[in-house]
Amino acid sequence: MAKYKMHILCCGGTGCRASKSDEILENFKKIILEKNLDDEVQVIQTGCFGFCEKGPIVKILPDNTFYTEVTPEDALEIVEEHVIKGRKVKRLLYMDPDKKEHISDSKHMNFYKKQIRIALRNCGFINPENIEEYIARDGYMAIGKCLTEMTPEQVIAEIKLSGLRGRGGGGFPTGLKWEFASKYHDDQKYVVCNADEGDPGAFMDRSILEGDPHSVLEAMAICGYSIGANKGLIYIRAEYPLAIERLKIAIKQAKEYGLLGDNIFGTDFSFDITLRLGAGAFVCGEETALIHSMEGQRGEPTPKPPFPAESGFMKKPTNVNNVETFANIPVIINKGANWFNKIGTEKSKGTKVFALAGKINNVGLIEVPMGTTLREVIYEIGGGIKSGKEFKAVQTGGPSGGCLTKDFLDTPIDYDNLVAAGSMMGSGGMIVMDEDDCMVSIAKFYMEFIVEESCGKCVPCRLGTKRLYEILEKITRGNGTMEDLDLLKNLSKTVKATSLCGLGQTAPNPILSTLNNFYDEYVAHVRDKKCPAGQCRHLLKFEIDPEKCVGCTVCARNCPVNAITGTVKQPHTIDQEICIKCGACFQKCKFGAISKK
Repeated sequence: MAKYKMHILCCGGTGCRASKSDEILENFKKIILEKNLDDEVQVIQTGCFGFCEKGPIVKILPDNTFYTEVTPEDALEIVEEHVIKGRKVKRLLYMDPDKKEHISDSKHMNFYKKQIRIALRNCGFINPENIEEYIARDGYMAIGKCLTEMTPEQVIAEIKLSGLRGRGGGGFPTGLKWEFASKYHDDQKYVVCNADEGDPGAFMDRSILEGDPHSVLEAMAICGYSIGANKGLIYIRAEYPLAIERLKIAIKQAKEYGLLGDNIFGTDFSFDITLRLGAGAFVCGEETALIHSMEGQRGEPTPKPPFPAESGFMKKPTNVNNVETFANIPVIINKGANWFNKIGTEKSKGTKVFALAGKINNVGLIEVPMGTTLREVIYEIGGGIKSGKEFKAVQTGGPSGGCLTKDFLDTPIDYDNLVAAGSMMGSGGMIVMDEDDCMVSIAKFYMEFIVEESCGKCVPCRLGTKRLYEILEKITRGNGTMEDLDLLKNLSKTVKATSLCGLGQTAPNPILSTLNNFYDEYVAHVRDKKCPAGQCRHLLKFEIDPEKCVGCTVCARNCPVNAITGTVKQPHTIDQEICIKCGACFQKCKFGAISKK
């Protein structure tokens, strides 16, 4: 790379590719060739930059210019103006909404200022399909150090000292987990990477695998060395075709370079990795269900003990960690546990990757030190709530988490604080909601997801979550009673206490947290038969104000059930018996004559 005077980095993550970043990349390559600049300028496809709200992203090095919302047609202008003439294309630079000025360097953008990228260190910087670029950024140095300078026991001690906890949601100390697996002796052991990312709105693991697959391969080999395993398996959902493709390329390259396979670095340690594709079952995020799925069985959990460390894949000692957990390992080995454990809080060390989504200005992938507050994430990194609306709640932990109100905005993010607040860290989904969101509907949405994803093995989860969903459906239709609210709470506690695995045990969390924090909203649905947020269709009522209606007939023409009558230039009326509450009239009226109550 040193021979090139300039590098054009194009985001090649799934999000930007959906907005034609692959066309942008090809246009740059074509134009650079046409202008005979291929000896001086290199065009590189990278992983996700994180700032998905403003994608597709193009970054120019060495001046670190950060272009946002680039189109394929912009490639020519960037080459002619920036590459050839040295003039930045101002209209493509990020506009700071507060200062009302363009920012050309991502380091000065609020979105990036408070981030520390460890797991995401290479995403957006290297071509994930080129092993040499990973090696150039200290890639495979950690496994080399482990094999030539450290014993397996010393590796485990270093991971324990770092304080790294599992990033898949459970938060179990990683080093301790490795130590357990190392103590069981057998003729075969396995290292498993859980890439079955099933939370709605989550894309952390996918982005790491798309942008930096070698970091996970290297970490799995380190784990294998420390626990005495020579085989690794990555269980990844089949809906991640780009991540799968890049993993296959990375595994092939690592084998060609002798970094996977037999006698790595000339030692007697051998390690190989294969892929196992999952069908997208949320329950397979639970490690025993995941293992059964890999074995070709139904993806159902089993009681523990025995834990996978004793009897896992094919009944052999197995260590399971998720993608983000593994992505931290090489850095810890290279920089030392004492460097890592100085980041974060007393009980939650390091950083956490979050998929920031929902009613927020800066949707994207972020990585912040443990202890960063929800307020900092939402209002500084996230840029606040869209359209100037009021913040209402933030859902952390996906279907297993809870909805936190503004009273919790100054809560430092770590495993224990979020649990104490009535939510959880989860794998890293963070969905922001505004005043227009109905919290009863949000709870129903997550419960519908859980009902669909429950494996059905245990009665509390199989039947309990179904009954919970039915109660919520009854409430959102305006048929609920105050007794239903008591039943909802009691049944939630029963399901939580008696379910077999983590899916059922955490399934009622969205209900319990919304009952605790938004009880008045439930009461409004039950007692007043109204949805304060105006989202529950069966509780809505659309009315036409005769003083504002000009009789344009647009509402009547757009009503799918002919519930609106009236003559031209005369006020119209809505037959409430016929109206299906679809809101088409409300959306089409240009005179504000239709109200939603």
